[in-house]
Amino acid sequence: MIRRASGLSLAHLSPRAQGHLAMLTFSALVAGSFSLGSQVANQIAPAALNAARFAIAAVVIGALAATTGKLRREAFAAPWRYLLLGGLFAVYFVLMFEGLKTAAPVSAAAVFTLTPILAGLFGWVLLRQVTSRRMALALAIGAAGALWVIFDGDWQVAQRVHLGRGEAIYFLGCIAHAVYTPMVRKLNRGEPAVMFTFGMLLAGFVLLTLYGWSDIRATDWLALKPIVWIGLFYLAIFASATTFVLLQFATLRLPSAKVMAYTYLTPSWVILWEIALGHGAPSGLVLVGVLLTVVALVMLLEQEG
Repeated sequence: MIRRASGLSLAHLSPRAQGHLAMLTFSALVAGSFSLGSQVANQIAPAALNAARFAIAAVVIGALAATTGKLRREAFAAPWRYLLLGGLFAVYFVLMFEGLKTAAPVSAAAVFTLTPILAGLFGWVLLRQVTSRRMALALAIGAAGALWVIFDGDWQVAQRVHLGRGEAIYFLGCIAHAVYTPMVRKLNRGEPAVMFTFGMLLAGFVLLTLYGWSDIRATDWLALKPIVWIGLFYLAIFASATTFVLLQFATLRLPSAKVMAYTYLTPSWVILWEIALGHGAPSGLVLVGVLLTVVALVMLLEQEG
């Protein structure tokens, strides 16, 4: 799937380079979910939205795994692994929407910048992955760049950020997201990324359906506006099915902290999405933050001694 999605032959790239390319694509697709998701968030219950996106994504990935011969019975050994991974992502998405009920988007985005650092911590706890001084510096620069973009290069905006109950709820979701990354490598037993993603999506769908059954039943699916269906299918196919495979693929090739460091690019990609959708461009000062995130990624791309 990675080879087809990129349109390039990746045979000559090292596993690390393949992982970085996967995460670069991942960050661009995730950014699109912010721009499109914000247009549908208030038109459908979060639990119903996420259950539907997991269901559609599971069908897409399941079909892909079946047609490529990677849907194998032995891959379903120890199904508790998929329940654990699906549960972690379900917790993240549910808590994200619960937190955003009261948390300002800027504050929530600031909280999200802690995810790569948390991933590095859990990478050490679960896999004994060591974050070198160079990687730690790159993560710090990337966080600074992401925050600069989030605050639009305006210190006054940063000073107005309020961390309350909504931000605390979302922070718990970010912890689940950070744990997920090293857990993929810990629990994978050689299954292809597509097959492993299918198991996680199927388990996540079951858990979300159990959690949000009342919201799912209460939703008038036939009355949803076209933009909701457009957003839902984008979230399901591109921001879920594709990105989950990319994340699994990269996690098996890169340390957890490096994988999650690509989330620092998300605010910069959002800017490009907003420009493409005709929502205008930010001030020139924001480019300073974009440059910092690029510098951080260049540092991470270089081989460490």
